[in-house]
Amino acid sequence: MSRFAAPIAEQIWDMKYRLKEQDGTPIDATVEESWRRIARSLASVETTPAEWEEKFYNALEDFKYLPAGRIAAGAGTGREVTLFNCFVMGTIPDTMSGIFDMLKEAALTMQQGGGIGYDFSTIRPKGAVVKGVAADASGPLSFMDVWDAMCRTIMSAGSRRGAMMATMRCDHPDIEQFITAKQDAARLRMFNLSVLVTDPFMEAVKADGPWDLRFDGKVYRTLNARDLWNAIMRATYDYAEPGVIFIDRINQMNNLNYVEQIAATNPCGEQPLPPYGACLLGSVNLARMVTDPFEAGAALDPAKLDEIVALAVRMMDNVVDASRFPLPQQAEEARNKRRIGLGVTGLADALLMLGLRYGSPEAAAQTEAWMKQIARASYLASVELAKEKGPFPLFEAENYLASGNMMQMDDDVREAIRTHGIRNALLTSIAPTGTISLYAGNVSSGIEPVFAYAYKRKVLQPDGSRTEEEVVDYAVQMWRDLKGDAPLPDYFVNAQTLAPLDHVRMQAAAQKWIDSSISKTINCPEDIDFESFKSVYMEAWDSGCKGCTTYRPNDVTGSVLSVSETSEAAPEVDEGADVVYLTTPLDRPAELEGSTYKIKWPGSEHAIYITINDIVQGGHRRPFEVFINSKNMEHFAWTVALTRMISAVFRRGGDVSFVVEELKAVFDPRGGAWMSGKYVPSILAAIGGVIERHLIATGFIAGEGMGLKADPEAEKMLVGEAPRGKACPSCGAYALRMVEGCMTCADCGHSKCG
Repeated sequence: MSRFAAPIAEQIWDMKYRLKEQDGTPIDATVEESWRRIARSLASVETTPAEWEEKFYNALEDFKYLPAGRIAAGAGTGREVTLFNCFVMGTIPDTMSGIFDMLKEAALTMQQGGGIGYDFSTIRPKGAVVKGVAADASGPLSFMDVWDAMCRTIMSAGSRRGAMMATMRCDHPDIEQFITAKQDAARLRMFNLSVLVTDPFMEAVKADGPWDLRFDGKVYRTLNARDLWNAIMRATYDYAEPGVIFIDRINQMNNLNYVEQIAATNPCGEQPLPPYGACLLGSVNLARMVTDPFEAGAALDPAKLDEIVALAVRMMDNVVDASRFPLPQQAEEARNKRRIGLGVTGLADALLMLGLRYGSPEAAAQTEAWMKQIARASYLASVELAKEKGPFPLFEAENYLASGNMMQMDDDVREAIRTHGIRNALLTSIAPTGTISLYAGNVSSGIEPVFAYAYKRKVLQPDGSRTEEEVVDYAVQMWRDLKGDAPLPDYFVNAQTLAPLDHVRMQAAAQKWIDSSISKTINCPEDIDFESFKSVYMEAWDSGCKGCTTYRPNDVTGSVLSVSETSEAAPEVDEGADVVYLTTPLDRPAELEGSTYKIKWPGSEHAIYITINDIVQGGHRRPFEVFINSKNMEHFAWTVALTRMISAVFRRGGDVSFVVEELKAVFDPRGGAWMSGKYVPSILAAIGGVIERHLIATGFIAGEGMGLKADPEAEKMLVGEAPRGKACPSCGAYALRMVEGCMTCADCGHSKCG
């Protein structure tokens, strides 16, 4: 009997976490073998590995503890990948050589699969004098463009593009340009952006006072603080970026504020980290901890929770020793502080099982109580580890206990830390869990509300036919199993029907007992007025949150996965999107029709020939494969790699027009060229233009100026509907939704953050 609650869960395991040979042959025959592989690997650093392997396996079994994807996919494989999810890179020096040293470190980190964060506030503003070269500085945004181009060329471990966070202080002279940078649709696509908001700035906003923009002691300009705040809010209202990070609060509450200063976070914001800081992630599945669900005596089993938390802390502490690191500075930082990020998933489902409405004061109080129990259990488990293995090397009892975070902890925990030390400097964080939540049976993600209680996922088969499967939330499926056809009670609310301030209430309740931070999206209705939208951020500040990320569907950012809920009491099944995911790539017919195009890149002696072959499905033509040939052997390796990757994407089906967008956005730092009266930024962009012309000529996409794609399936979806945003870059489905600060695909689980 399968351990998986739904077909999508097994497919996620097979795609992302199942160990396979290079040619795709499975090594892990079952999910139990995956659990065994992880348990054995993390127990290998113990003095009695066999004993701990069994205990770790029991924690993993039935999805009670869910290590983050890096650990699930990498532990015990022997591959050169890091098991750490999050990195903040070193402080960027304000010198050309130092900047490009940092770029190299970023590339090496993403090559092993780490998401990275950088504070660009340390680079002098645009127009500042550069002494010794008689020139003006180009400013931090110009170097962010270089980082963005680098990230586009590097596929991180697990065939997943790297993710980056860029932060800038609210008093940097280029902050206004930073705020609006991503309003250019082709710029900084690989970055999430967040403004580092300080306490003095928030005081100036509330007082409607002046605000100095300064660098290296020099005031460049003074403006009105409220005007700058409104500019941040307007950009976020219209474009969903930048996010806001309350950086002074983060540093005040940091257990390690006596040895480190934080100025950036990982891409999804739940891990504020110092220079070269690294953190690993994992989640306790609260939905598996509830006894007597939907009954009068329903409760979360406290003993079971404490047991799983203690095992999770030990497993994660072992990852510090078992993992590889891209850079030696990251290894040193991790081992000096042994920071871990234990969080939760399934919170909304667990609340539903207790009959609590997500966002209500009662649900917030219960959430705070659970988070306190997890924090307490984590700290006590880490103290026990310190007794056995020693505290983290930079532990200083009185300084550690004086942090704002530790001052609220129970006296017996504080005394245990003072007496024995603690193994892990920081223990709790709430990270995005979209993919691992699907893998665990579609439990609610992190501390987010349930997004949709059920939706239809359409799967394209190799023969062109479509099958349809229902994806049901874990708690809803349990309700059906227990109650049959009884209607869902009125406390079943979801992300579409929830008031924004209810989101804030839940985030603030959880944050009180979380050492690091929380990755959460506050969903706002499209018609929310600007003043009400701003009040969400002010409430987040006033209620003690460490940051705030919102999402408002609109014509610029597009909508997300549509759901047809019409009431809080009885949400209907979402009919979803029709661009769908192929279970297996299309087989190649013996004969295909196609076209060959010739381009001559200036400076290259030999022309490049691009052949695009098509397949006909249901009477419609769609791209199937690409070949690129040239006598110039300099291009041989990357053209072979490029054709294989593009052909693999084409054979998976769905809306593959994003390939054109990605190629056309690549620029060559050595400069592009003028072709047919138009500037083309790179040879890859030229190839993208050829593919685009072919797709237009065959009717797969519409030509420039036409509002809809010509792909008949895409047209069927979009005619008469509100904009739905971009297709999933992994499977092509229009099933993207903003969850925990990351666009996540409901059909295949793709997420830049997880």
